[in-house]
Amino acid sequence: MSKLTDVPKRILIGRALRSDRLGETLLPKRVALPVFASDPLSSVAYAPGEVLLVLSIAGVSAYHFSPWIAAAVVVLMFTVVASYRQNVHAYPSGGGDYEVATTNLGPKAGLTVASALLVDYVLTVAVSISSGIENLGSAIPFVVEHKVACAMAVILLLTLMNLRGVKESGTLFAIPTYVFVAGVFIMIAWGSFRGLVLDDTMRAPTAGYEIKPEHEGLAGFALLFLLLRAFSSGCAALTGVEAISNGVPAFRKPKSRNAATTLALMGLLAVTMFCGIIGLAMASNVRMAENPAHDLLDKGVPVGSDYVQNPVISQVAEAVFGKGSFLFIVLAAATALVLFLAANTAYNGFPVLGSILAQDRYLPRQLHTRGDRLAFSNGIVLLAGAAALLVWIYEADSTRLIQLYIVGVFVSFTLSQTGMVRHWNRHLATETDPAKRRHMIRSRAINAFGAFFTALVLVVVLVTKFSHGAWVALLGMVIFYVMMTAIRRHYEHVSRELSAPEGPSDDSVRPSRIHSVVLISKIHRPALRALAYAKLLRSDTLEALSVNVDPADTKVLREEWERRGIDVPLKVLDSPYREVTRPVIEYVKGLRRESPRDVVSVIIPEYVVGHWYEHLLHNQSALRLKGRLLFTPGVMVTSVPYQLASSEAAKKRAGKRQEWNAPGSVRRGPAQERPREPSGKE
Repeated sequence: MSKLTDVPKRILIGRALRSDRLGETLLPKRVALPVFASDPLSSVAYAPGEVLLVLSIAGVSAYHFSPWIAAAVVVLMFTVVASYRQNVHAYPSGGGDYEVATTNLGPKAGLTVASALLVDYVLTVAVSISSGIENLGSAIPFVVEHKVACAMAVILLLTLMNLRGVKESGTLFAIPTYVFVAGVFIMIAWGSFRGLVLDDTMRAPTAGYEIKPEHEGLAGFALLFLLLRAFSSGCAALTGVEAISNGVPAFRKPKSRNAATTLALMGLLAVTMFCGIIGLAMASNVRMAENPAHDLLDKGVPVGSDYVQNPVISQVAEAVFGKGSFLFIVLAAATALVLFLAANTAYNGFPVLGSILAQDRYLPRQLHTRGDRLAFSNGIVLLAGAAALLVWIYEADSTRLIQLYIVGVFVSFTLSQTGMVRHWNRHLATETDPAKRRHMIRSRAINAFGAFFTALVLVVVLVTKFSHGAWVALLGMVIFYVMMTAIRRHYEHVSRELSAPEGPSDDSVRPSRIHSVVLISKIHRPALRALAYAKLLRSDTLEALSVNVDPADTKVLREEWERRGIDVPLKVLDSPYREVTRPVIEYVKGLRRESPRDVVSVIIPEYVVGHWYEHLLHNQSALRLKGRLLFTPGVMVTSVPYQLASSEAAKKRAGKRQEWNAPGSVRRGPAQERPREPSGKE
């Protein structure tokens, strides 16, 4: 079985790495940027369009508010980035928002943040991949016709790449992310040069269209609500910002400084691209509508259901570079690819957060275990499974999925920054150094401003998107919260049960007697070895036990037992219904009832085989018996293995493979970094 599963595993994810090589998998800043920032960087492909879509409700006249909305998004982005730079310095362990909220607001707030982040990471994968599939499907009809299957295939591919390790996946993802960023900056620079220096007229393919407003003449509260809704839609550009604070342990030393630098660079790139695309969209007269078939008018006539509304970035690229030009094609391809890679932010954030939650006993301990490639492979697989389920349920429809988006991330933003305000208040109460106090007061102001802004966005998102699907995200958060609370309660209950008392207890008192029972089906080498082992234990009582399923076989067993003169009494249990497990269980329970202070030791001979299919042919009765006996108090179960020839051959084959792990080996916890070898120059 080991060879059958190990070979394809090595082909797919590579050779296993030693624990002391963890330091070699840590990320430099140039690789960490595309690994952790691909989500916020790629969001500029759709965030400007979301702003214009909402403003189109009031018609083209409302578009002149878009620069002010962009400015508000920029202020919020820089506020959040500045706040998270404080986070990575104050809490470098990788707990991010979860650790900040837990430490400063209490475990319930921390668990709320963790639930929000876990939901948001799953949605990041589902939304990004579904959006990428739809973009790719505009050029390849086969993808649209089978978009659920194609989305599943992309999830599988990303999962395998991340199982190979963070550094390897980051190197693979760096090139398309940097191509996308470079393409957008070239577009902004060339478009600005054409418009400001050459005074060229750039026209988007929708520049000649008119927009039929859904609500004309909005003013007062209605206009304010519309602007807030447009602002909240533009805040999609902030999704994924928190991933860096959750992934600080994956950076090279000095971890906090490198993470803070990467965070600042990410924020600068994201807001520059966002504002540049908004500006070029206004200059090229891009037109967007929530219902383009009816609300976009060509010479006063609706464009109809056959019209395909291209994203803002695509329309701007066509206006700046020209349709079909080399740079237009490169940017279009990089945009589609980077939307797939945006999911990688979640693939690096979810497993790390899952590991921390598992360490705090809110999730199963297996999520704290590093895999063969020193990645948190169990968390990666869990994320992939949850995202695939969402893609299947929502049929890879990004329009439906995006309604669930943003809620979780702004819940975590708000609670995290509120927690940071409490953090500075606590430190200001004891700090006396004037310079440090000024720094803390400035940091507290930034965090307080961020908490207010993100709370406002959260309220707007909940009000405007609740009935359109945001309730599903909230339900997911509640499910995660209840599940993690139950897991923590279970671990605490088990810990109390298992804790060793200071004084003598029933567990430390020797039993009065040991009654050993050796299970026998026929006399062969495994049975003789089990009997020899049982005699070595020197039990107070020793007997062999067999079940009479076939009278002829039982008769042969008795005759051979007597012929060999085995000095252990043989007891045969009748089984009129040809059962094996139940008679043994009832007999053992009867021994316990007769002498409750005695211990019954059940000894089971087992074959050790070397091929996976042989496991299906042997030891099935033994497995069922062990499973039942484990629930019987005062009963100890011992397996006496007998290695068949096939097991020896399997061991030799396995031994030839380098770095072979014996079956049953378990990797736990974070690996230690390998100490540097002396240079020899000392």
